[in-house]
Amino acid sequence: MWYFIIVTCSIGVIMAVIYMIICVGRFGLIKELSGGKRWISIIISFTIILFVLSTLTILISALNALMIALNTLFFFLLSALAVKIIKCTTNKRFKINLQGWLALSVSVVYLLIGYYLCKNVWRTDYKITTKKEFGELNIALISDSHIGTTFDGKGFAEHIKTIEKQSPDILMIAGDYVDDLTKKKDMLDACEALGKTNFKYGVWYIFGNHDEGFFNKRDFTAADLENALKNNGVHILLDNYELVDDRFYIVGRNDSSFKERKDVDEVMKGIDDSKFIIMLDHEPNDYANEAATAVDLVLSGHTHGGQFFPLTIMEEWLGINDQTYGHKKINGTDFIVTSGISDGQIIFKTGTKSEYVMINISQE
Repeated sequence: MWYFIIVTCSIGVIMAVIYMIICVGRFGLIKELSGGKRWISIIISFTIILFVLSTLTILISALNALMIALNTLFFFLLSALAVKIIKCTTNKRFKINLQGWLALSVSVVYLLIGYYLCKNVWRTDYKITTKKEFGELNIALISDSHIGTTFDGKGFAEHIKTIEKQSPDILMIAGDYVDDLTKKKDMLDACEALGKTNFKYGVWYIFGNHDEGFFNKRDFTAADLENALKNNGVHILLDNYELVDDRFYIVGRNDSSFKERKDVDEVMKGIDDSKFIIMLDHEPNDYANEAATAVDLVLSGHTHGGQFFPLTIMEEWLGINDQTYGHKKINGTDFIVTSGISDGQIIFKTGTKSEYVMINISQE
């Protein structure tokens, strides 16, 4: 998936550079500097674009530079359409490069908003009811912390303190706690922060597709992560379940990218379905099978809420996931997908936001 995204983005950047060279050459200052000579205009425009992309790569990362380039391209295309409509409907001609200034202005505002929505964390609330004899439970859910992207281990600890102040009974982590760029020190700091919490029913964790690492280049292994979590009292579920307080089950599925992942029916063998059943499944892509079981609530992350508008809408249309964000109910099973408390290497979110989730479950 990520290889496809990177290749697609790279092709998009090449197209963006060609188009942007043409667009940048339309600015008055570039025209003056080039003396009306097209080849000089191309060289100047290309140099400016190369300088900006190189600077962004150094300051933030190549991937984020790609995201900025693609979004800016989108707004240049959109601005070109808007200017053409204005000219056709009003017959006005503009002395300034309206397309260029409009595109740059909107791009800056859009990306600043995206940066703000990604770096800051909001609380999102859901209320779930059940006919089962259950009482009440308050769950805190986080996912996709990707420690090191928008906060380090100490920053993660501060967010955990904020969550703990909300007095949930339990904290559930739906995967992608770390990724390939996470440093061991930050991973250990984050695990220690979990060990210092005092939730009534503890902290529960499942692996996401990034937690084991893809390229074996980070300074800790998946086993190091697992040991650090266990040493700090975190319950890790790997295609198994546990009965908590003799009144509800927590089922944890291996990520769908794992070769050894079991079918949902196999994972749930032996469960007393008269009790409330909560399932953690990092990727929201097995809803039909999960809704056919006695599971009452499925909690997921992975999608980052779609990341960018209009992907926030298009992902479900394209069938990439069963759900991109929010809450839905299928055959009596509630499904909740969080946009994540952080992000995976990309520092922008639009059409969504970073969040932690509070879920109140009560008996009807």
